[in-house]
Amino acid sequence: MNEGKHDININDEKLHINTLIYPPVEMPFDAIPFNLINEEDIEEAVLCGIKQEDKEIQEIVENDASPTFQNTLLPLEYSGKLLNKAVNVMGIYLANATTDTLENLAQKLYPLISEHNNNISFNYALFKRIETVKHNNENLSCEEQRLLDITYDEFIRRGVNLPEEKQKRLREISSELSKTVLQYSKNILDDTNSYLLTIKNRNKLEGLNAHHLEAAAQTAKEKGTNGWAFTMNAPSFQPLLMLCKNRTLRKNVWYAYNRLGMKDGKFDNRPLVEKIVNLRMEKAQILGFDCFADYVLTKRMAGSKERVNQFLDLLIEKYKPQAIKESKELKAFIQKKTSKNFNPKPWDASYYAHILKVSKHKVDTEKLRVYFEIDRVIEGVFGLAKKLYGIRFKLNKDIPTIHKDVKVYEVYDEDNSFLALLYADFYPRKEKKSGAWTYSIKEQYTTEEGKNIRPHVGITMNFSKPTKKKPALLTLGEVTTFLHEFGHALHEIFSNTRFLSQSGTNVYWDFVELPSQFMENYALEKDFLKTFAVHYKTGKPLPEKVIERIIQSRNFRVASACMRQLSFGLLDMGYYTLAQKLEGDIISFEKKAWAKAVLGRQSRKICMSTNFQHIMSGGYAAGYYSYKWAEVLDADAYSLFQQTGIFNKETAKRFRDNILSKGATQDPNILYNNFRGQAPTINALLRRDGIN
Repeated sequence: MNEGKHDININDEKLHINTLIYPPVEMPFDAIPFNLINEEDIEEAVLCGIKQEDKEIQEIVENDASPTFQNTLLPLEYSGKLLNKAVNVMGIYLANATTDTLENLAQKLYPLISEHNNNISFNYALFKRIETVKHNNENLSCEEQRLLDITYDEFIRRGVNLPEEKQKRLREISSELSKTVLQYSKNILDDTNSYLLTIKNRNKLEGLNAHHLEAAAQTAKEKGTNGWAFTMNAPSFQPLLMLCKNRTLRKNVWYAYNRLGMKDGKFDNRPLVEKIVNLRMEKAQILGFDCFADYVLTKRMAGSKERVNQFLDLLIEKYKPQAIKESKELKAFIQKKTSKNFNPKPWDASYYAHILKVSKHKVDTEKLRVYFEIDRVIEGVFGLAKKLYGIRFKLNKDIPTIHKDVKVYEVYDEDNSFLALLYADFYPRKEKKSGAWTYSIKEQYTTEEGKNIRPHVGITMNFSKPTKKKPALLTLGEVTTFLHEFGHALHEIFSNTRFLSQSGTNVYWDFVELPSQFMENYALEKDFLKTFAVHYKTGKPLPEKVIERIIQSRNFRVASACMRQLSFGLLDMGYYTLAQKLEGDIISFEKKAWAKAVLGRQSRKICMSTNFQHIMSGGYAAGYYSYKWAEVLDADAYSLFQQTGIFNKETAKRFRDNILSKGATQDPNILYNNFRGQAPTINALLRRDGIN
């Protein structure tokens, strides 16, 4: 850090550091000045933030007064604001607008951040003060007591009572994990960006419609070539798998995607998978657990690996018979379309499943794009939030963003009070990770002076881009993805807690997907679709008979989709229930781990683990089952809306007041019961999916 460049003094009340912390101009809503931030600003802010939090912790420990909630837990909760902000901004850039310089900087800084966090976790003097408060039996509010209990438990879970040599090894593991996980993600991004399929002969692309051809031609032009170009971004390559008649082309693209991160060379994630799994296992065992899943699941709704495995097995039992029927139906259809001797391969599945769906339900998802122009979809989704909760969104073009594609909206409550800023980023680009996610830019909490700091939240997707001739036209699946991420955003937007660590989506991982998956239900609601689904050229609404066919087709191959999700959950649990070191062939391990949920033959030429960011570099290690767990919750919750009316404001208020605004202020089981009036059951999910 070049301390000569700026006036840095951590003893000052204010830190005059750089544009990241104190922008030269006053920002609307105290927004982050993304247009002014560079890598040097981030590095400087992180290093200074570490120093500042060290000082804050030291002041707590050296306080001569007897430990109380007021002089110990509160200052600890409010410590580290500068560091948290800097780390948050760095993470946002790494995911949405990364550079080689930033990737190298992250490799340098994350071990330092990890070491700093360990210094706090292993600060025995700080822990003893917390322990004293724990035993003091002060008259605390529910939120205060929960903060105390969770903080105390976390210090123990992180190893504060362990001998020094074990703490030393935990420090080493944390540092190694931070670097390895970062490299894992970088390999996938680099491997994704290294792929470019260029087609010069139009005949090879038979089956693709004008929309996809235009997008591919634009990609080719952007890449400095002629013809039609395809990347490993989903909106680019997935139409090839679903629509292209050229089987050889489908095969090549299918292998390219399913071999991300596993090709020999510098992008090979196979050794990193082994390293990540073993480091997490070792960490858990040092902390007194048999495996990493045991460590993680003590802080989840499921509670134990036994209950997770029972849950996955129950769903396999319920869905597998239907999935087998669906598989036989598709194979018979393929052979009817080809010949009885035709042997279908995985790269045939999406192609023929699409034809079967059109044949069976008269629904062609690609032809529906013309009814889902992105601006109208945005209006529809925002309108849904207004109808349910009374909130409104106002576009603000003056707030700086990390890229010109990002739109910022001010969010206001029914009483016109300011709720949040929402950043929406819809399209893929080279420096952006694939997939869809929601991220916090600034979290909600209440200051010591009683001021309610409102959140800034971002939603990121990788939708089909607009072209020179057409606006961005989405698939119904992309509309559903939008609703999903918007549900996460509402969880942040409505947060109304006292403590930052309990706000928004800072909840158990098997609870965090409830608000997002709940919103997906509306994608197949006639009365919602009618509010925005009109032809982008003619303005004519999506025909009622088409909407009916869409709804009727909702369960097309639903069991097969469920089994795919369950296979991912089994793989996750396979890795993180290991009590012995993972060694050797991870491909063989993968095939065995999820075998009971996989219906067809498995190829050794592909590997999911090398591109499974959720459980390797994301937050879902020993927690991928959470999607299906939350699906049980969302189906059960939505069944109440179906009873009272899908736009019923009283039911929506109950959902907001008991789920969306509460964060982690109470156990999620209690929060859900407060909303629903009963514990969730699997019945609503089975009914929705048509499973007998």
